[in-house]
Amino acid sequence: MLSKSQIKLINSLSQKKYRNKNRLFVAEGIKVIKELLNSSYELEMLFAEVDLFFVPKDKFTLVTPQELKKITKLSTAQTALALFKIPEMEEKPLQDLVVALDGVRDPGNLGTIIRLCDWFGVKQLLCSNDTVDCYNEKVVQATMGSLTRVHIAYADLYETLKNTDLPLLGTFMDGENVYKTQLPSSGILILGNEANGISSSIETLASQKISIPQFGENQSTESLNVATATAILLSEWRRG
Repeated sequence: MLSKSQIKLINSLSQKKYRNKNRLFVAEGIKVIKELLNSSYELEMLFAEVDLFFVPKDKFTLVTPQELKKITKLSTAQTALALFKIPEMEEKPLQDLVVALDGVRDPGNLGTIIRLCDWFGVKQLLCSNDTVDCYNEKVVQATMGSLTRVHIAYADLYETLKNTDLPLLGTFMDGENVYKTQLPSSGILILGNEANGISSSIETLASQKISIPQFGENQSTESLNVATATAILLSEWRRG
């Protein structure tokens, strides 16, 4: 049975400041929870309508569908919700192919980009401090478990990129056609904010500017969604 304090805690974790304060995040759904349980993430507590997870009894609470509705953030409850501990951020040297995000704000976009990194074998995702929190419940849900296989770091993006020896490839509307560009074997692919693109300070660091050409005749078409652009660029990079 859920206590009032548990309901209050779980609902508070929708806000980043309370996730940071409690060092906890929410995961919903059997697939996502199982992926996290099979990773290095540490379970705090699991709430479910049935016990399918074989976790220690002191970390499991059986709940009714009505109770689950009080804590879910999804339009349709997923029969299980878990709290996991947020690990301390581990610093790793940037190597191979890295994706860097400059001010990406939409949780769905970030979650999809994390899945794309996992699919294309990108081990590191570097985020500016104003990029949406990867432990936002919508991000966690959108990753479908890929959160466990991609190392995500938040940093002052300008300072971090300024001090790397890897080639920096920025995505710009007026960049070189990516299909006609020789891409390096390793480097950092930089993608910008959904509305404003890459910031001017980060633009000054780009060693190469690339773009995805538009083939449609209607020049008023909106630019590509940042997650869609990431998929195309990573596919082309790996193809090369």
